Amino acid sequence: MQHSNSKPAGKYRIIGGRWRGKKIIITDAEGLRPTPDRVRETLFNWLVKPIANAACLDLFAGSGALGIEALSRGASSVVFVEKNRRVASHLGKQLDELAVDAEVVCADAMDYLQKQPRKFDIVFLDPPYQGKLLEPALRALEANGWLGNDAFIYVENPARESLPDFPPGWVLWRESKAGQVGYYLFRRQHMAD
Repeated sequence: MQHSNSKPAGKYRIIGGRWRGKKIIITDAEGLRPTPDRVRETLFNWLVKPIANAACLDLFAGSGALGIEALSRGASSVVFVEKNRRVASHLGKQLDELAVDAEVVCADAMDYLQKQPRKFDIVFLDPPYQGKLLEPALRALEANGWLGNDAFIYVENPARESLPDFPPGWVLWRESKAGQVGYYLFRRQHMAD
């Protein structure tokens, strides 16, 4: 499914940071829909301070648009999780061309969240809309210990659909809509682990 205001699969451009304006090639795969430029620009304006040296998780990575933008803007690391082997391999090649040390994990996102956790400062969640994966992913991130104190969690969802209930202690920090896309930034309030 393509966002109504996104370009067809082919390329997207990095909006800001050290690779600003660079075009990233997207492999052709069903359902791949990079986050539109306007949405990424707004999101990273929201994250301008937290992104510096952040450890990030791009959980349903696809084209890698969110994670690559994070690296361009100063994130210290990004783990990209993508279950489609061909898409994950292509993403790895794009990251190699950028000469960046990032980890691409070819795995189902929900299986990945059952592994030994590591703490992330920022998590990007843009699951396939038809998969009903958003709520289980939110629960697993919190319950299984993947989030650092005060972590930010970015969520994309069809604008016409309501969001699922979020774990206790998560506060809606920013929200907006662009066309048919609703996007939200939550912040996990400091809790004792």
